[in-house]
Amino acid sequence: MTEYASRGDHRRTMELLWGQGAAPTRGPKPGLELAAVVATAIELADAEGLAAVSMRKVADRLGCSAMALYTYVPGKAELLDLMLDTVYGEDVSPAPDGDGWRVAAEASARATWDFYQRHPWVLQVAGGRPVLGPNELDGYEALLRIFDGLGLSATEVARSANALAGFVRGAAKAVSDARAAEQATGVGDDDWWNARSPLLDEMVGATWESRFPVSRRLDAERAFDQVDRPDDSLPYLVRDAFDTFEFGLQRLLDGFAAHIAAAGRP
Repeated sequence: MTEYASRGDHRRTMELLWGQGAAPTRGPKPGLELAAVVATAIELADAEGLAAVSMRKVADRLGCSAMALYTYVPGKAELLDLMLDTVYGEDVSPAPDGDGWRVAAEASARATWDFYQRHPWVLQVAGGRPVLGPNELDGYEALLRIFDGLGLSATEVARSANALAGFVRGAAKAVSDARAAEQATGVGDDDWWNARSPLLDEMVGATWESRFPVSRRLDAERAFDQVDRPDDSLPYLVRDAFDTFEFGLQRLLDGFAAHIAAAGRP
């Protein structure tokens, strides 16, 4: 199930994100900190997924009533925005140093990749609308700095940062989806493929060569074999997503480098 950020009371959410606004005057005196409420919700999402997060479950973990949580946050929509901006604080892209923009861009991509592995529930939130919190904006500022000062136009700086962030998110989503499929269905990748491959051969029959010649040739040349890994216990589709990330990241960085060089930029 896809969730959407920035759905709650926009003013109250922004006040909570930025630590501004008056404290509530009604209700019992707060016995917790807002940070503890948000941290508990994040722990729940990390352990059980975003669908498991509710005001009641968070309250149970904190040993209070669900109604008591409304002293701190108006509802789940606002809580989700706070959860997102809090974890975004873990993923600040490194600024370019003496090693140059490419090293910084790759380090940023890998840090973001690791971030998604720690918090896969973030990928269940549609990426179209930002929460506009301080940590999210700090991270974006750091990402923009990687491409700033290279002779790119303002638009090119923004497009480059967005392309890198979008690639990493998409690659991480493939890993998340592959893992979620096995958890939801109880069927592993190997079992799934082994059950369907013979049927696919049966359905396609003699038309393999005429209808799918490139796929057939690449399969014969072992294009779809997995790169050997120390941990061979990873499911097939998860391994494939990891390998695609490694390959795609380098090609994307190659493209940035060619674009900069072609324009005679440093």
